[in-house]
Amino acid sequence: MNKPESLRAHLLASVPQLNANPDHLMVFIDEGKIRSTAAPGLSFEYAYTLNVILTDFPGHPDAVAIPLLAWVLVNQRELIENHERNKDAITFEADVLDHSKVDLSIKLALTERVIVKKQDDNTLTVTHPDEPQLEPYLPAGNWQLYGNGEILAEWESTARDGVDIASPHPVHRG
Repeated sequence: MNKPESLRAHLLASVPQLNANPDHLMVFIDEGKIRSTAAPGLSFEYAYTLNVILTDFPGHPDAVAIPLLAWVLVNQRELIENHERNKDAITFEADVLDHSKVDLSIKLALTERVIVKKQDDNTLTVTHPDEPQLEPYLPAGNWQLYGNGEILAEWESTARDGVDIASPHPVHRG
């Protein structure tokens, strides 16, 4: 599992109070599951709750929440985009120790794909692919979709602000 260490490194690099006291940042994996679809092969998915615990944290919770959300946008985007999942996908509890420090527990529901492939020499290789990333919308212009050498669809698009799921785009004609 790579995401727990990735988030820990991101928070240490992003939050000066944690960087100064890395022992005050702990990461635990709770309620772990291994899910497989029974498709041919041994590929599977880890699903777990990541519990990020900050002890004696002297900063404002925003100093952790915003870098955490930036990490989630890259590493588990559906926690923010999926309205059904985002209701309780990131939760927290806090103990206010005094007016200058807090113990904070943040829980995130994470998944990680594990791809297992058989090689020609009958060995197995394992990879942990990155999450699909978003890319800018298609530029404004005339677009045509081709299949088997024939136009399947054609449309005019306008410039947009935003992103789209990375996937093959139709050939731009014009």
